[in-house]
Amino acid sequence: MQFTMTEKGFSSDLEFGNLQVSGDEEYGFRPYQLMTASIAVCSGGVLRKILEKKRMDVEDIRIEANAERNEEEANRIERITVHFVIKGNSLKEDQIKKALELTRKNCSMVRSVESSIDIAETFEISE
Repeated sequence: MQFTMTEKGFSSDLEFGNLQVSGDEEYGFRPYQLMTASIAVCSGGVLRKILEKKRMDVEDIRIEANAERNEEEANRIERITVHFVIKGNSLKEDQIKKALELTRKNCSMVRSVESSIDIAETFEISE
């Protein structure tokens, strides 16, 4: 990736399109938002693949993610909570728990930060 300085942040032209990053939400995505999104969406993608391989009848997965930051340490991300709302038929809680354990082990973004950021995953089943 190559980033070019703009008036209020940095820009990169990627295969999918232009990415604007800035410390000010008016001019682009904030870095902590991108970090939180990377953790959430990587986990969601891995979870989806695992559930598909287990042939579970999943219609939709919604992800709610939040970052807790420490203002006293340069707004360092200390914890990211990721909550999955999984919609499907005949889903069993114990199967989802096992799938989430596998997800944590196989998500590259979680594995990359697990020693420095606490990642907490929860879920609920929606029929």
